[in-house]
Amino acid sequence: MTDTRTTPADVASAPVESRGERLTGLAQQQGGAAVLVLVVVLASLFSHGFADTGNFQSILVGNAYTSLLALGMTFVIITGGIDLSVGSVFALGGVLAAWGSLHGGPVAAVLLPLAVSALFGLVQGLLITRARLAPFIVTLAGMLFARGLLQAISHEGSTTYLVPRGSGFSALGGGTWVPILTAVVLFAAGAVLLTRTRFGQALFALGGSENAAVLMGLPVDRTKTLVYVLSGTLAGVAGALNAARLQSGVTNIGVGYELTAIAAVVIGGTLLTGGSGSVAGTAAGVLLLAVIQNLIGVHLSRYGSSASDFANGLFLALVVLVQTSLARVRRLT
Repeated sequence: MTDTRTTPADVASAPVESRGERLTGLAQQQGGAAVLVLVVVLASLFSHGFADTGNFQSILVGNAYTSLLALGMTFVIITGGIDLSVGSVFALGGVLAAWGSLHGGPVAAVLLPLAVSALFGLVQGLLITRARLAPFIVTLAGMLFARGLLQAISHEGSTTYLVPRGSGFSALGGGTWVPILTAVVLFAAGAVLLTRTRFGQALFALGGSENAAVLMGLPVDRTKTLVYVLSGTLAGVAGALNAARLQSGVTNIGVGYELTAIAAVVIGGTLLTGGSGSVAGTAAGVLLLAVIQNLIGVHLSRYGSSASDFANGLFLALVVLVQTSLARVRRLT
């Protein structure tokens, strides 16, 4: 019988991460938070009105619900996947919530978008795991299908469903602190799920090497499917909460939100190749993008949207370049 016990010699021969590797990994994972602090300090000193309480509240509230798309995207990208459907599912969730509040009351306004968005994620996950289709193609099709369903429900966008006045559903998105606290609670729950559960550890193993995860006996297909269910559900819930705040199911929102979510996740230190990332990093990435957008709106708006788009694109390109360089250096050290 083979002796599988770990001996002191095995421990001594195990690879130990060097100081350079630790520093590089720390810069890769915490770089977004460090840049966020630096930008906020500089903007507070040199940008008039940035440090006002009202401006900070506007940044936090304005990004509270859309940040949930980045939260779901974090889990997907850690596995090495991608979800391009979240922007459309976000908009669909808002329309379904408003329609449900109008025809079925607050309970329908919550359950309808929750069920439909979860179903979207389930179908996409099964197509990826069972039919072995590429996540990019599957979620691109999901993006188009969700947008088409939205257009059908809203009669090609000509009908905007309004949440009835006095509906209990509207309380879910009201005020300043409800959206902020909702996002904080969900991000905290996401961090616990990722770092303190077997499911979270399986995501890292799957993103590091799917073949190794299979050999370890991990439920790879089930884990990947659940990741897309989680991403879709969070997108639908975010859309429903946003509809509660706006008091209507706006049909022309969500376009490009999936790219913003991916950008926030990457800025937060999650590698597009999978196997590495954190919820805290994503939160920092969301806030950093929001602060940059706020500053661009103040200082570059007079030059038109082209200047804003150019600044956004340049910033994201620089972040991806730095992340890629750090990952390469870490592999070589």
